[in-house]
Amino acid sequence: MEETPSSQGLRILYADLDGTLLGPGGSLFADPEGGPTAAAAEALLRLHRAGVELVLVSGRTRRGLVEPARILGARAFIAELGGLLVLDDGREIVDTGAAPVGVRPAEELRRSGAAALLLERFPGRLLPVAPWTEVSLMFQGLVQPAEADDVLRAAGFGWAALRDNGRLRRPPAGLDVPEVRAYHLLPRGVSKASAVRRHRELRGVPRDRTAAIGDSPADVELAAEVGRCFLVRNGLAALPGAPPRGVEVTAGAYGVGFAEAVDALLGRGDR
Repeated sequence: MEETPSSQGLRILYADLDGTLLGPGGSLFADPEGGPTAAAAEALLRLHRAGVELVLVSGRTRRGLVEPARILGARAFIAELGGLLVLDDGREIVDTGAAPVGVRPAEELRRSGAAALLLERFPGRLLPVAPWTEVSLMFQGLVQPAEADDVLRAAGFGWAALRDNGRLRRPPAGLDVPEVRAYHLLPRGVSKASAVRRHRELRGVPRDRTAAIGDSPADVELAAEVGRCFLVRNGLAALPGAPPRGVEVTAGAYGVGFAEAVDALLGRGDR
């Protein structure tokens, strides 16, 4: 039987893409071991049949989200860890956070020397990636964000912050670190949570009729902005400690965990 929208049910699902909806290798059809599964695809179909609006919330750039959003049926998407909100009517909202007035954040982070400072202070531990950004600069490596923020603040870049966007499966060459994580250098105050709050308010949807699913420290912060927040099982390794209060951890990982969360949200926990 097909799900139908409930007058009191879920209206918006904010979903991370890589490591959450997509399995290892970035495939919608890969299970946690890399084998084939249709769990996530079937969960997306259930969401659409139930009339739930899907919004992708990712660290990817605009370029990296336009096609996935179209293919997956997402009406809007949030890119660069909250820096850019693109709505279904074509409107775009850029969050410049605490960046100096009148600047383009990504350009200013390069021009001012903030990015170069981190590369200098953490040699062999940070590698710049994804040059086509608008609000943030992206890095891979392994550093403590709090330590990086102290370095930025001491050099007069208190308006910028380094945010952790989770662990990567395949480390790039050129880094001398035991594990590799994804980072965004962006204006302080910019986050997935702030972008979700803005989207929810623009849509006029109450918090208790929204939910989020993700796999990173930036995703669990969404618990403060939605009715229910899920962390897929593989995301536990990305957290510095136990999941925050109010975050539900799925038994399954990647897309299997995503499907499990969707079932819980749509009242199909016995499927």
